[in-house]
Amino acid sequence: MLKIGIFGVGHLGKFHIQNWKEIGDVEIVGFFDPNDQTAKDVISVFGLKRFVNMEELIDECDAVDIVTPTQSHYAVCEAALRKSKHVFVEKPLANNMQEANDILKLTREAKVKFQVGHVERFNPAFIALKKHSINPMFIEVHRLAQFNPRGTEVSVILDLMIHDIDIILHLVNSDVKQISASGVAVITDTPDIANVRIEFHNGCVANLTSSRISLKKMRKMRLFQKDAYIGLDFLEKKSEIIRMKNENEDENIFSLEIETPDGIKSVVVESPHTEHENAIKAELTSFRDAIFNDTPTIVSELDGYHAMEVAHKILEKIGGQKIN
Repeated sequence: MLKIGIFGVGHLGKFHIQNWKEIGDVEIVGFFDPNDQTAKDVISVFGLKRFVNMEELIDECDAVDIVTPTQSHYAVCEAALRKSKHVFVEKPLANNMQEANDILKLTREAKVKFQVGHVERFNPAFIALKKHSINPMFIEVHRLAQFNPRGTEVSVILDLMIHDIDIILHLVNSDVKQISASGVAVITDTPDIANVRIEFHNGCVANLTSSRISLKKMRKMRLFQKDAYIGLDFLEKKSEIIRMKNENEDENIFSLEIETPDGIKSVVVESPHTEHENAIKAELTSFRDAIFNDTPTIVSELDGYHAMEVAHKILEKIGGQKIN
């Protein structure tokens, strides 16, 4: 039985509680949250024990689930890692790169499992593409959200765009060569909308647009590679592949004929089957499994570090001030 302690039981923390309760071989020891009203609500709804001392909760559990505001990620990570507890922490990994570096060092010393909550890695639209060969050379991303005060303690880069940064770094097998970016702080004191261009050494280029002041929601990624276009809709949990038909492919497969300067070619349109699973439950389950099976976590502390590193380079490029 894996004993879990939950730190932070606000909006997202409550989702974590609900999902942990549905995952087998897991016991929620209790939670830590400094907000008395939030704590009272959680006790009433879930019947969990509240710990008012962070260290005491850490001592009682095998692993911690950190769903606190970003500014306090490091404090909980450090305390847990120094006691050799497994750690799941919501993205971004930490509040700054020095904290992120320290977390990497502490994790190596503790020799425990560490997972960062980049939940889109578990989105059914993304999971459905795992069987397909993906080697993108151009990527276009739009992640738009309506304004919500929750999460605005960090910029739109660390709040929203970091999801796509993590996915792109996972897909593109190359180091970042150059970053150009622009962004504006419209409502908050940090960028609320941003456009970024990331160039990789292998020639791949990624254009990302993220906004938390839009009138509609959108979470789409388009991948272009030799002989194929791949579209992902993270919001609708759907994906599609449009590719050139192979010469030795089954003749009965559905395809369209198009006229090109090189003659008639056949194009195959596929919609990979997606399992409409709960992505949060899937990521937490994978963390549990990594502990039980002594296997690497799917989104490691190093993955979280690299996504943070690119995000902070983007922020350095943007600078900028709030519009008065």
